[in-house]
Amino acid sequence: MAKFMVTLQLPVVFTDDFVALIPRHRMFINQLIEENVVEAYAISADRTQGWITMNGQDTEAIRLVVQKFPLYPFFRDVQINQLFIFDSVSSRFPPISLN
Repeated sequence: MAKFMVTLQLPVVFTDDFVALIPRHRMFINQLIEENVVEAYAISADRTQGWITMNGQDTEAIRLVVQKFPLYPFFRDVQINQLFIFDSVSSRFPPISLN
């Protein structure tokens, strides 16, 4: 299974319709994290961009999942890039403690 970085452009203004969907969106993201489809989910401090590291067969499979996001209709742009290298603290073995 390949890894992908999804970059989202969020709306400049959050309408009431957008805000109303946030709890359902977060529940869906949490479900995808539990299923190991989503590895990491981040939103910028100014709330204009998001980055999601996802696992999937190919770009089209990732696109189909992203299109199911409850907030998808509000995204201004979605970019999907397959990753060659993805390294993080959480993907490494924990340090050995000889206690």
